[in-house]
Amino acid sequence: MLAPFVQPGHRLFELARAGKRLPHIALAIPLTFVFVLAAQVGGGLPLLLAQWLVFGDRGLPRDQPLIHGAAIALFLVAAFGPIFILLALWLRLFEKRPLWTLGFERDGAAWKYARGLLVGGGMFAASVGLMLPFGYVAPEAGLPEREGWFALGGVLVIFLGWMVQGAAEEALTRGWLMNVIGARYRPWLGLLVSSLVFVVLHGLNPNIGALPLLNLFLFAVFAALYALWERSLWGICAAHAAWNWMQGNVFGLQVSGSAETGPMLFNLAEAGPDWFTGGAFGPEGGLAATVILALAIAALALLLALPRSAGP
Repeated sequence: MLAPFVQPGHRLFELARAGKRLPHIALAIPLTFVFVLAAQVGGGLPLLLAQWLVFGDRGLPRDQPLIHGAAIALFLVAAFGPIFILLALWLRLFEKRPLWTLGFERDGAAWKYARGLLVGGGMFAASVGLMLPFGYVAPEAGLPEREGWFALGGVLVIFLGWMVQGAAEEALTRGWLMNVIGARYRPWLGLLVSSLVFVVLHGLNPNIGALPLLNLFLFAVFAALYALWERSLWGICAAHAAWNWMQGNVFGLQVSGSAETGPMLFNLAEAGPDWFTGGAFGPEGGLAATVILALAIAALALLLALPRSAGP
């Protein structure tokens, strides 16, 4: 499947082989879920409890965008940040290699991250752009205190949380799972398994359906191909963060089924058929996102087919 584009000696697979051992696929898959569950229970739940003790039944202060954004950012850090700790411990104790071998080499990191921000943000903006000519997105009435320039501080702060969330998911599914399976078995198997696991990890999200599941799989394939093309994880970590941030806090739309997006620059709502706009799941669950993701995958397949010297 990937043979014409990615050889077993690809840099990311070489990094995965830097340790003394690679886990069996029967261990790697369940361990991925263990890492996520442990991070949510060990970090996310205590933070939710702490926020409940502070804010009580009234919930987060939506009329104070900076505090609101900081609270959501802290939750994202607490719920996903521990994944890095668990991965670092696993790599050191079992595989005998450092965390940076997941694809976090220093060379060109800043440029790759900046480029990833443009790619992820541009792709989501293009998804919204596909809905505009049909009138499928429209301004929505909301709290003036939590949107527009007044909310800019909160919008910027919450991006820090998306940075951690996006990077944690990419480090686990693309940086670790894809590469240990691809290095031990075949590259195509690593891509396929990591993409399916990514879908399952999001399978309990609110308002899930067939098209959202398809788009989650397409996003996972896009993310895998982007990491393989760049031979690094920096860019796709940035693209993942930018995608979620643009969706929830720039355009004010649902993120993977969640209605709690925090402060936003624009407050838009889907005004067209759910099959095109994504409905309650958000635009990444609609046909507009399907088109953008399919085009991005096709472009990356072409780039991977170019000679190695033509890469990033």
